[in-house]
Amino acid sequence: MKTTTSRIALVTGGSGTLGGTISRRLAADGMCVAVHYFTHAEKARDIVDQIIDDGGEAIAVAGDITDEANMRYVFDMVLAEYGGVDVVVHTASRTFEGLLSHLDLRAADQILKANILGTLTVNQLALQLVRDGGAIVNMASADVRLTPAGRSITTASHAAVEALSMTLAREARGRNITVNSVSPGSVATPQLLEGKDGPALTDLAKDSPLERLGQPSDIAEVVSLLAGRARWLNGQNLHVNGGTA
Repeated sequence: MKTTTSRIALVTGGSGTLGGTISRRLAADGMCVAVHYFTHAEKARDIVDQIIDDGGEAIAVAGDITDEANMRYVFDMVLAEYGGVDVVVHTASRTFEGLLSHLDLRAADQILKANILGTLTVNQLALQLVRDGGAIVNMASADVRLTPAGRSITTASHAAVEALSMTLAREARGRNITVNSVSPGSVATPQLLEGKDGPALTDLAKDSPLERLGQPSDIAEVVSLLAGRARWLNGQNLHVNGGTA
């Protein structure tokens, strides 16, 4: 086990564009970061290498967020490496687009399992293992407020993430642990940009009064605040969308 006075952060979905940006930001803030992944081992290792090259400390950890025993092992690996966990940022999720009237409910079940059961699993372990004075940050979505057609299942699952975060802030009473959620708007990730031409992206950017798409760094900035200095922000859902919702 490494001896460190730094705070320790676990970022689920850390191999993704958003999770990776958050991982790098928390490392820049001075935290040791465990970059979680499920299938994208190479991407996770690349992010770890970037953090180390920049003078930070990081490891990659693999696990299925819907499997309690699997994720307990992930937390155990972080504890074995660093001796504790202070911050858990849960970004791992799945999305689906399609009208409910035409939706294969088996596909819906997979989305709900990943986004709701996965959030429950990670947060249960976080509440058990995060040290007093720590922070838990869950990723929801501005879609809960915007309610776009074709995203009913994903939107419903993110509404559950919001509600769960607010409830868990109360369940963590007495331990000085904050629990919040962040609801990004349209963020320029490969997933969002895929299949969209210039005019489509311009129209999407104009949804915000700032007339641009969000960047992963915009979300990481808010997560950094919640994971660090913002100790009086608790049981809240922060909309980070440039004024779209």
